[in-house]
Amino acid sequence: MKKATIKDVAREAGVALSTVSNAMNGSSLVTEETREKVMEAAKKLNYVPNMNGRFLKSGRSRQLCFITSSISGEYFYRLTDSMNAECEKNGYCLNIVVTRDKNTMMNNVLGGRFDGFFLFEGERIAEEELERLEKEHIVAIMLDRKYVRKTIGSVVFDSFQAGYEITKHLINLGHKRIGFLDSASDIYDCAERKRGYQEALQEHGLAFLEKDILQGFFDENISYSAVIAQAHLYYRDLPTAYVAGNDKSAIGCVKALQFLGFRVPEDISVAGFDDIELSRYFTPALTTVRNPIEEQGRAAVELMVEILDKKAEGRSRELKGILVPRNSTGICMRGSGAAYRNG
Repeated sequence: MKKATIKDVAREAGVALSTVSNAMNGSSLVTEETREKVMEAAKKLNYVPNMNGRFLKSGRSRQLCFITSSISGEYFYRLTDSMNAECEKNGYCLNIVVTRDKNTMMNNVLGGRFDGFFLFEGERIAEEELERLEKEHIVAIMLDRKYVRKTIGSVVFDSFQAGYEITKHLINLGHKRIGFLDSASDIYDCAERKRGYQEALQEHGLAFLEKDILQGFFDENISYSAVIAQAHLYYRDLPTAYVAGNDKSAIGCVKALQFLGFRVPEDISVAGFDDIELSRYFTPALTTVRNPIEEQGRAAVELMVEILDKKAEGRSRELKGILVPRNSTGICMRGSGAAYRNG
């Protein structure tokens, strides 16, 4: 069976060849009604665009690439789903590359196959490599790091303010000794949340104790073990509240405290970040900060397309989170620390 051509689509839709081309390239020269007519004709004829030919003519592959070290968890599926929808809306295809190897990452970036890149855990790429991206006029949007150049922008959460607000919420409940479940030092969001936590403590004249900074690594099981270890090391003299780096860490923290015989929040309060779906159904329901994940995905693609279309240069955008108080935090009923209840 003979494959349909762009001429066949133009004939079926009753439009010019250039109109079909503009419609499929997402050009603003074509009305939405005409675009739909062209797409219906292409679907009816099972027309498959010649991407190689399109690339040669336009210099664009219409392919974008999201490079990350992980796609596990609710954050990533919500992020990639919103990015993919926005890419399709603008006539682009989203490719996902999962790697922890910097050479693999840079080979994809410099390979010339993609029009632009979304980078998560971009701190694996050093300053000199980012400068090379700029020199090569490669368009990139950072999703976990603030960075702005002519062809590079970023869309991140205001994690500093979120860390400050959730810590202040605990302080307002009367907590004076608040622990923090940290993650790796190169994770932008956690570093900013910790900085906000420290700022709130300092502003209210509260002590920042190194023994109350635990390594949870955004992981439920590691956070669980860290709290258990702290309880054993310091004879179960624990903070009256914890700020966890994310909701998974908060869940691990709560489970450890319950194992040790503490009640949450009557004895110790716990708060997290991200507002994953489980956080509202967990017992007790988690106090957390809700980040606009879908908005981040849409905004990243919008900025990418603007830079590719020469309508804008790189810029940084910070998205605000919303504090969501639930049952895992309550008024502090103790002094500077929580003593073990059952022994």
